[in-house]
Amino acid sequence: MHQQQDQDQHFIQLALQQAALAPAIGEIPIAAVLVHQGHVLATAHNYREVSQDPTAHAEMIVIRKAAEQLGTWRLTDTTLYVTLEPCPMCAGAIVQARIARLVFGARDPKAGACGSIFDIPAERRLNHRVEVTGGILEQESQTLLQDFFRRLRLEPQTKTSAPTEPID
Repeated sequence: MHQQQDQDQHFIQLALQQAALAPAIGEIPIAAVLVHQGHVLATAHNYREVSQDPTAHAEMIVIRKAAEQLGTWRLTDTTLYVTLEPCPMCAGAIVQARIARLVFGARDPKAGACGSIFDIPAERRLNHRVEVTGGILEQESQTLLQDFFRRLRLEPQTKTSAPTEPID
């Protein structure tokens, strides 16, 4: 069990490093790492602002990249590491991709769909369930998001629709 915790912390740390790159291009610092048998298949942070695509969440991007790399949409025996609890869209994609395990950092009391508001990965009526571990390096994940939004509030607003709260 201790080895699993160490591995989870290692990959969440990789996701945090990826998330830290996002603010430089105007993105919320949320990132994901998809791992298969201890090897990183894909990493990404959010690209919603850059691409003006509401589906360009980090989870969606790594799922697409990994499916392309493996040549299959079935991502069985993989673990997805995310800095923030996935939203309903991403939780649904995780189930649809047949990802075995999800590990996330900070809980999202406003949009979390892996235990906070909804629990899509555990929904018995769906054809696949995902093992979920939350709260790994939670404080680090929360701090990254809080610092981003604190800086955003201090900057002069150039857009009328600047984000005001973390949303996956």
